Amino acid sequence: MTLRQIVNLPEPILRRKAKPVTKFDKDLQTLIDDMIETMRDAPGVGLAAPQINIPEQLAVIEYSEEDEEEEFESEEAEDRPLKPKKLYVLINPEIIKVSEEKVLGVEGCLSMPGLQGEVERHEAIQVKALNRYGKPQKLKVDGWMARIFQHEIDHLNGVLFTDRATSVWRLPDPEAPEEM
Repeated sequence: MTLRQIVNLPEPILRRKAKPVTKFDKDLQTLIDDMIETMRDAPGVGLAAPQINIPEQLAVIEYSEEDEEEEFESEEAEDRPLKPKKLYVLINPEIIKVSEEKVLGVEGCLSMPGLQGEVERHEAIQVKALNRYGKPQKLKVDGWMARIFQHEIDHLNGVLFTDRATSVWRLPDPEAPEEM
């Protein structure tokens, strides 16, 4: 497995609609494994192929409800069993159903380091896609998982979270000297 370079704005590929995946061969399996490794190394919860300069309809997502349960104190966390993260590979994904309910949430992006924004997304969605072996799958997701799916599927259509954000801000640079 190889770590791939994540491209940043203004790289044009981030604004283009990706092409459908048509070949399910060894090269695709290697690409998927590389994307998973790159996402984990970043670290991130999702990565779309255009973010590593590959114009294909492919995204990987890995997330656990525990990732959003930061309110737990470390003592409480020690007493609970760890929930495994779920890994999703979405090829040629399409959102086929959305909830009427929308929710605001803060998002960031590996291709826009240092930026965050508040984005309204559907609270629940249903997606049809192919898995890494080309088998059809239908997935129903809600909450933060639905947000991540929508964010990554947007990448495959050349849409960035800043296009949907109601507000965007830059995070403080941890390397910058502190002002007095």
